[in-house]
Amino acid sequence: MSIRIVRLGTPRLPDEGTRIGTVRRPPRGVRKERYAADDWFDVWFPDLSPSTELMAKGQAAETDRAWSGFTRAFRAVMAQPAPRRALDLLSALSHGSRLSVGCYCAEEARCHRSVLRALLTERGASIA
Repeated sequence: MSIRIVRLGTPRLPDEGTRIGTVRRPPRGVRKERYAADDWFDVWFPDLSPSTELMAKGQAAETDRAWSGFTRAFRAVMAQPAPRRALDLLSALSHGSRLSVGCYCAEEARCHRSVLRALLTERGASIA
């Protein structure tokens, strides 16, 4: 049992489990009833995504310094009570359930899901 960190919209892996979309907005042009069928997500959970403004800062980060600034800001948001509790819950569930958490970005290294991976690891989550 574990959490996988995935790119939404890519084919599901065999034991991926429930796919959670940690994105601010659902995919454009996709009907709600197609989200799971088309490998986007089973559950939309924007509570673990950056704000629109912060997401723009992350997407514009072309240097390591700019990316570090985004990471610090996003970690500060995730330290607030509601996101912190959600991360704790996912971490606990990872030991008895198969889950995946994802975003649309092509490169995980410059995506908020890399920060989510680190935060979940710090909480003792079982990461695939």
